[in-house]
Amino acid sequence: MTIRVVVADDQMMVREGFSVLLNAMPDIEVAGEAVNGREAVARVRELAPHVVLMDIRMPEMNGIEATHEIMALGTDTRVLVLTTFDLDEYVYKALRAGASGFLLKDASARQLADGVRVVAAGEALLAPTVTRRLLTEFSRLAEAPAALGPRSDSGPAAYGDLTERETEVLALIAKGLSNGEIAGRLVVAESTVKTHVSRILVKLGLRDRTQAAVFAYEARLVTPG
Repeated sequence: MTIRVVVADDQMMVREGFSVLLNAMPDIEVAGEAVNGREAVARVRELAPHVVLMDIRMPEMNGIEATHEIMALGTDTRVLVLTTFDLDEYVYKALRAGASGFLLKDASARQLADGVRVVAAGEALLAPTVTRRLLTEFSRLAEAPAALGPRSDSGPAAYGDLTERETEVLALIAKGLSNGEIAGRLVVAESTVKTHVSRILVKLGLRDRTQAAVFAYEARLVTPG
């Protein structure tokens, strides 16, 4: 399958650079470009890409707002956020908006292409430095629960439909373990873990592993550290 991508960035040189790098890959095609968040949403409606490479800071509508709108469309398009800023607020807000991954713009061409592939496949993608900052942010919010706002859709009641094993798998997803690592931890086949993950996403109405991890932290199923 050829992965169709939309590149959204207000800087022409960045858009063209990413487009050249991705079009050089045999399994990736840049289907369109956008100069701001509003155009990114329009391109998703028009082109139904598999992945949007989304800059955070753009005029008219920023990447976080655009991600919110793209998720509201109900398509299968996934968002991979690219930014020069690895500040906590951007990471957390982008993931809560529905982004499936987060990479810094200094990533190599291989990391960029692999990131697109991972996100298109429905997996979570977080740069190591971003993961550390994300956990720090969750720690801060855990100390001040009100910062998350009302949690009528989270907490024990929300994941009560999960089996004991599914709850265990969800907690390991939130800790950043891959399917293979989870299989090793639980001493089961990796295919069994994949089945558990699929059922977790369906039962909780989540799009991917990134949303599952955010859900687990906000529901206090796990705590950082």
